[in-house]
Amino acid sequence: MLSDPVIVANAAVLALIVVVCVAAPLITSASPIRSSTGDILIPPSAAHPLGGDGVGRDVLARLLYGGQASLLGALITVAVAIAIGAPLGLIAGYFRGWFDGVSNWVFNLIMAIPAIVLLLVVLVAVGNNIYIAMVVFGVLIAPSVFRIVRASVTAVREELYVDAARVAGLSEGRIVRRHILRVSIAPLIIQASQLLGVGVVIQAGLEFLGLGSASKPSWGGMLNDAFPNIYADPLLLVWPSAAIVITVICTSLLGNAVRDRYQGRGRQSVRPSRAGDIEVTNGGSAMPPIEGAILEVEDLRVSYGDRNVVAGVGFAVMAGEVLGIVGETGSGKSQTAFAIMGLLPAAARRRAARILFDGSDLQTIDDAAVNRLRGKRIGYIPQEPMSNLDPAFTIGSQLVEPIRRHLHISRTEARRRSLELLARVGIREPERVFRSYPHELSGGMAQRVLIAGAVSCDPDLVIADEPTTALDVTVQAEVLQLLRSLQAERGMAMMIVTHDFGVVADICDRVVVMRDGTIVESAPVRQLFADPQHAYTRLLLDSSLADSPFREELAG
Repeated sequence: MLSDPVIVANAAVLALIVVVCVAAPLITSASPIRSSTGDILIPPSAAHPLGGDGVGRDVLARLLYGGQASLLGALITVAVAIAIGAPLGLIAGYFRGWFDGVSNWVFNLIMAIPAIVLLLVVLVAVGNNIYIAMVVFGVLIAPSVFRIVRASVTAVREELYVDAARVAGLSEGRIVRRHILRVSIAPLIIQASQLLGVGVVIQAGLEFLGLGSASKPSWGGMLNDAFPNIYADPLLLVWPSAAIVITVICTSLLGNAVRDRYQGRGRQSVRPSRAGDIEVTNGGSAMPPIEGAILEVEDLRVSYGDRNVVAGVGFAVMAGEVLGIVGETGSGKSQTAFAIMGLLPAAARRRAARILFDGSDLQTIDDAAVNRLRGKRIGYIPQEPMSNLDPAFTIGSQLVEPIRRHLHISRTEARRRSLELLARVGIREPERVFRSYPHELSGGMAQRVLIAGAVSCDPDLVIADEPTTALDVTVQAEVLQLLRSLQAERGMAMMIVTHDFGVVADICDRVVVMRDGTIVESAPVRQLFADPQHAYTRLLLDSSLADSPFREELAG
């Protein structure tokens, strides 16, 4: 958090406001409520640094002591809203059922109540006790917290990792604490910051209307006193207004920055590698580019702290070639693919002598240039289709947007191109699928959609990360046939990351075998199957094809 200047600056301003308000008795000896006829609208002086107000009270004292009341009232509002809305939203979103229905009905009813009218009634009933009014206001805005927490929980309760936790035997309480609760923290941070600002403004508004206690200073009460004297002493309006505006702005900016930092650190969200995460190991390789290669990787290393997951990998993908990268789980093959595309997590560090794509080193061009290559000249097919389609948008919108961005064509033309691609990848009803949402598709259809998206801009290279792992055997064969035909039809190069030698034998021209982050063998597919040189390659082949005649066919 301390490395973010936005967080540090806004937190410092808010801390200063809180400190000077709490330390008001140490800063000024003047009373915020004692008035003197001789001090009415007096200009600033040594005795009264900000002057006197319309009834002769010290403005500085009222500003400092008033901040205590205004900030405390806003904190009460936020605390009540979160205490009611957050746990109920968490329970309703995760367990659903009758509780979800009842809580939705109750909060909808609360939202239908006119808040200002109710606050006025409460203030009249309790004798202008502004803190009780802020408690009531917290109850009235609790539905906003409830809805945002419920929505965030509902969005992830059916995710695969939650199902995996259930299968692993974790209790519901532990799943909620470990996997569900943290998902709602980020939106809750931003909501709390917004509610704090709203609380300050609402309390100031009520006090400005004269509904607060006359014996307790507040920023809203200062506005109430300043308004009748706006022509006689306009500075009286400036001080409380500045305090309110600065507090609200800093609170909002701080909430946004903390939310962004939390998501980036807590979830390690994927982002393009920045210059600070990249190190060219030898200032660039002196070796000339390989003629005919669309991609060259030399001495690629990926580390997380002190742990190296890729150690000195190097290979080339020739134009029009299909290269397979094979290895067991944890061998570093997917990390290699992500490093090439610049999509490593924030905690990763990438170092390489060079990563050349069509002659340009992906390490030396800026993030914007790399981003322009992704999707247009470098396509990507992920291994889990349903997790890589946004459930909030139709298939059509997710295909059309990148096509329009990269090819700069009209929406109509992008739509026509998308429908042609859906038909080309074997989807029988492209119009229906185009209008569908991801949850309306099977896994095989979703994978075909992602393949269509990967080739939609006619890339020179497609990187496929375990493209058939999540599919059943029949669909796997269909997808491999589709990839093979698209590659031959468009003449593009492909790099397929897999642990399945059957996939390698079926589609690849050349294969690289990885183990513990290093390459142990590289050869044309037929040569490797016929005469594997490394013991680890022989072990993998024996494990994968021991009962299959496929190896003998290739060897022959």
